[in-house]
Amino acid sequence: MKIPGFLNELSAKRGVRLLFLVGAFLALATVIPPSPPRPVPTTALARLTVVPVPLDEARPQRRRLGRLLYLRGWSLDSEDPRFGAISSMQVEGARVTALSDAGTLFEFALPRGGGAEPVRIRALPHRPGDSKRSRDTESLILDGDQAWIGFESINAIKRFRRGGWRETSAARPAAMRRWPGNSGAEAMVRLRDGRFLVFSEGRDNGEPFSTVLLFEGDPAEPATQAVALRYRRPAGFRVTDAALLPDGRLLILNRRVSWFGAFAASLVVASLPPLRANAVIAGSEIAVLQSPLTVSNMEALSVAREGGRTIVRIASDDNFMPLLRTLLLEFVLVEDERAG
Repeated sequence: MKIPGFLNELSAKRGVRLLFLVGAFLALATVIPPSPPRPVPTTALARLTVVPVPLDEARPQRRRLGRLLYLRGWSLDSEDPRFGAISSMQVEGARVTALSDAGTLFEFALPRGGGAEPVRIRALPHRPGDSKRSRDTESLILDGDQAWIGFESINAIKRFRRGGWRETSAARPAAMRRWPGNSGAEAMVRLRDGRFLVFSEGRDNGEPFSTVLLFEGDPAEPATQAVALRYRRPAGFRVTDAALLPDGRLLILNRRVSWFGAFAASLVVASLPPLRANAVIAGSEIAVLQSPLTVSNMEALSVAREGGRTIVRIASDDNFMPLLRTLLLEFVLVEDERAG
């Protein structure tokens, strides 16, 4: 994030104080975001403004980022105030389904250039009087005509029937009930055998692990049993999303924010250990996205196999703040470290 030029004209003491206040505001906003526009229980079409962005503005030709090759990326905006705050997404073919942390779904075509595109905005069903806390949706799994969504503040998992997005089952698992209100159900992965992993975001308390729950079946069914695992996250980072790679390993997106409002994202590849209680998921960092590269509050991750390549897409949560952007960035995972 660039600091406005007028700060250079301030005295050093005043400038440092202002930088600290701005940074503190931005950092706190990622933890306690401002209340977004309240969703309405309707579906609407709006216009999505799409602006291509380079990986590195200073070197627009740059493509390599660790084990990733940059394909393209966009900054997204809409005149509909409900658009933004993307916390999770899944790309199926050429269609993007993204979820905001205000309980709103966005469905649009994967951009191919710049300009304007239609976006369908749909509020998840909610009861009259539901608070922002009860609509804090952070994780998403799509499979056929079903969808699983993780609700962070109330520590719940709900299953929906896609199309009309009718809720078909819900649970508040006992193993999640003591998770802090801003640390729950941040990422969710469905394994090939039908089991689920649900990640707590973790806390900035010096503890290097985040709790991960392994559900023996559908986590939206109250009777499903779960055991606790641990994820060793990169130092200073907290997990924000995860996805299953085509070979069965995990790709885990992690975020760091400094007190001066600078964001960074770390991508980790981890092989699954024998899945039993207290097992540790640990992997290798394959890429770090940070200033001066194009980066924001990266929270959403999607992986797909397309044309013989593993495509990685990440998107950002703008917290409904004008100083932040909704980014959608697209990479190829380099299978051979010597390639590219």
